[in-house]
Amino acid sequence: MNNQERKVHLFDVDHTLVRKNTATFFIFIAMKHKIIRFSQVKSLILDLIKYKIGRPDIDFIEKSINKLAGIKKSDLENIAQICFQTKIKQNIYSNAALLIKEAQKKGEKVIFATSSLDFIIKPIEDFFGIEGSLVTSLEYNGGKTTGKLNGYGLFGKKKKTAAIAWMEKNGIRPQDVSFYSDSYTDIPLLEYCGNPVVVNPDMKLKRKAKKNGWKILRFKELLPAK
Repeated sequence: MNNQERKVHLFDVDHTLVRKNTATFFIFIAMKHKIIRFSQVKSLILDLIKYKIGRPDIDFIEKSINKLAGIKKSDLENIAQICFQTKIKQNIYSNAALLIKEAQKKGEKVIFATSSLDFIIKPIEDFFGIEGSLVTSLEYNGGKTTGKLNGYGLFGKKKKTAAIAWMEKNGIRPQDVSFYSDSYTDIPLLEYCGNPVVVNPDMKLKRKAKKNGWKILRFKELLPAK
């Protein structure tokens, strides 16, 4: 199989691979350890409401990150490890994990395509033996956050833009790509990929999936606690 025929699997993370929102897990633990203050993240509550009613702010990540300047990178990475071990790991859908492992056994490429932040996703990548995911990446200076991103937040149409650039760079055809997501905000990328798969979809995505004849999966079982 040459590079042009290699099957690729892109997985959204929040509510697709992981039952809940990974950033929410992280924020609560970071606040508990006094790495982040509530005043720095309170605007995210309004962003969540906008998302739920179908009117998300496409630039909400950039606007939120500018309040997080001056945090040590090492602190973020340490909290992310705690977050994975205490919250994220036991909230991974077992069926999603099985799909990833089966694809990897076949020699197929698997990466995450998520708006979540790089340091939150890194422990999940390590758990699955994945490298090079499409994630939102923070900018640092002197080992501390600047309040800016490296590039842009991978949310909505901007996730599609990043995925297309990644496919073109790696010589991957969209028809060879399966993309798994739960959210209506990922419809642009689902439409672009050859094999769109919706997982536990919200109502807007469910309607779109049924109209287009996309595969719908329902995940409930979680990885056993260890």
